[in-house]
Amino acid sequence: MTPSPTAPHFAPDDAKALPLHLVQSADLAGFLDSLPARDAAWLKATGFEAALGELRLLPGEAGEVAGAVAGLGSAKSRARTRFGIAKAVAGLPAGAWALTGDQPQALLEEAALAWLLSLYRFDRYRPGKTASAQPLLVPPSGVAAMRVEAMAAGEFLTRDLINTPAQDMGPDELEAAFLDLAARFGAKAQVVKGEDLLAQNFPMIHAVGRASPRAPRLLDMHWGTAGPRVTLVGKGVCFDTGGLNIKPSNGMSLMKKDMGGSATVLGLAQMIMQLDLPLQLRVLVPAVENVIAGNAQKPKDILTSRKGLTVEVNDTDAEGRLVLGDALAYATEEETDLLISMATLTGAARVAVGPDLAPYWTDDPALAAALEAGAVQGFDPVWRLPFHDAYDPVIEPGIADLDNSPGFGFAGAITAALFLRRFADHPRYMHFDIYGHVPSDAPARPKGGSGQGARAILNALPQMLGL
Repeated sequence: MTPSPTAPHFAPDDAKALPLHLVQSADLAGFLDSLPARDAAWLKATGFEAALGELRLLPGEAGEVAGAVAGLGSAKSRARTRFGIAKAVAGLPAGAWALTGDQPQALLEEAALAWLLSLYRFDRYRPGKTASAQPLLVPPSGVAAMRVEAMAAGEFLTRDLINTPAQDMGPDELEAAFLDLAARFGAKAQVVKGEDLLAQNFPMIHAVGRASPRAPRLLDMHWGTAGPRVTLVGKGVCFDTGGLNIKPSNGMSLMKKDMGGSATVLGLAQMIMQLDLPLQLRVLVPAVENVIAGNAQKPKDILTSRKGLTVEVNDTDAEGRLVLGDALAYATEEETDLLISMATLTGAARVAVGPDLAPYWTDDPALAAALEAGAVQGFDPVWRLPFHDAYDPVIEPGIADLDNSPGFGFAGAITAALFLRRFADHPRYMHFDIYGHVPSDAPARPKGGSGQGARAILNALPQMLGL
């Protein structure tokens, strides 16, 4: 795995920067009155309306670029288009820029994060394409620059991992990225691989991944020696054919992103370690490929999990909950104050909330309240769905303790979450069923791999853990 060539960063505070005036559409008339007559006339002549992301460069006396004006639109337009200011960044020439204008702190923070996220490029497979110099932002007053840089860097890692095709991002390469992250921050890591999974009692991880020539494995990282304990578990299915219940071609085309849960927890882990948060972090990733061979698991197989619960495999394409089941059971064998799983788990979640929202589950209302606040702060929308106990019997097939793909026909994301809860067995457990992909280009979020929920969690951790 090749990291981004340049980590996202702000311009130095003392950089010689050009002004970028931010103006909301409702304030445009007053803003024009405050400008020199020439600049106001220029903006009027070019039809500037301060729409969200609208940009005008301001000419100097000698024809040079002397500054710029960017529109912030209305509150309604900003609600409809997150990070809309990033559309203006794309039109700025290289160099340092400083935001001007008396804007609310939340708008400055969103602009700063949008700016860094908009610098992302995935050029690994275009070696002849040289990235041009990019505009850099002097961090606005009151914005925590190190925190914003850490959030952007973690997101860049997540995007790189998801965007890399399965030929170059199988279990071996995901392990390499995992170990590289651990080494960069002095974390301890270990790997249980291949037949050792059976010897060390990870039978469901082994069953899902054994058909691939790229051996299944469990990746385990510990970082930090003091403070509350946080455990992150990410689904690392590097490619999912569906197994013997093979997916149709259109269902398989995006399955390089089926390790999006692991990519997102690794991005979040990088944020936590880069900011040196006062906590103890553990990261677990079951890394497998779900492919077809003579030794692949079969429909109606019954597996005995690490927890001792038996699971009837009614669909080999519902494999993510199997590998997570063993990993979650293992996670609870070590003391932790907060347990979080993230996975690209169900199509039902996308039907429920679409690709932009990250649905999550928790039985703890205090965790939910903290997360909702963190989501607003991190411009990272989430939506709570219920662990609806009345659906628990649906995942009990009778012939085994659990069914990995009940024929209920409803609430597929909820029944999958209930399945995972049987293995988590922790009062402070949260599960995220993310999409991990932007379907079409959006401001600061190009089409392709994307983290979801990580910034919300990062910003919620102080309230969740009493930091």
